[in-house]
Amino acid sequence: MAAWTAFPQTSDFPFTAASVKKHWAQLHAGDCEPCPSDKKALEAWALFHSGQFEQATATGLAAGNAGVVAANKAQAIYATYLEPKEKVRLEMFQAIAERAQALTESEPGNANAWYQVAYALGRYSQGISVAKALAQGLGQKIKQALEQTLALAPDHAEAHIALGAFHAEVIDKVGALIGGMTYGAKKDLGLKHFKEALRLRPDSAIAKIEYANALVMLDGDKKMKEATALYEQAAASVPQDAMEFLDVELARAELSDD
Repeated sequence: MAAWTAFPQTSDFPFTAASVKKHWAQLHAGDCEPCPSDKKALEAWALFHSGQFEQATATGLAAGNAGVVAANKAQAIYATYLEPKEKVRLEMFQAIAERAQALTESEPGNANAWYQVAYALGRYSQGISVAKALAQGLGQKIKQALEQTLALAPDHAEAHIALGAFHAEVIDKVGALIGGMTYGAKKDLGLKHFKEALRLRPDSAIAKIEYANALVMLDGDKKMKEATALYEQAAASVPQDAMEFLDVELARAELSDD
């Protein structure tokens, strides 16, 4: 496999295993991941938060089941933001989904295993087109995995964001009637998930970005002013790690394009 594109700001987030452990609750307020006792897994998380995504993935996978969630998250964020080739990106999301699915089978109570099934399949679906993904039956898999995540971890803000985005994207692609009847997608329910995510993580740039996107998908130009304000808030956020830096940069890039 080709070399991974380096995250450009690793010196801005010099995390160590000790500093990650110290700030764990704050760093993982969005995904409710418990702090691992396995040293290799904790090292993988330190590499992830620093933006050393390739090393985090390799270190996490080397730790076995204890490090799969860290490895998957590192590869998922890398694929979402930094991988330039669409084919490689889609292959990465497929690999993440397969590893996460295997983890749900060995650890059915692992909330982030279920979440990562949904995240990877969701990003894969966006890559091949949401309409095509729905036709392949991926929509129900994503929805069920996110609902299972929230059954296990009701305060999982990232799952609330993803489920809100699911409702909005399905309605946007197939309409409210078919979306509701076939996939259980409902506008009010989607917006409720975004509001819950922002209640749990009021400082989350990605929650504001995805909420803004959903508002425009669901209501078009009449929500553009509110969506722009959410993007501006996201762009003004202070990132606490590499992942959040990439979220904030996304918001800034979108605003500069406008």
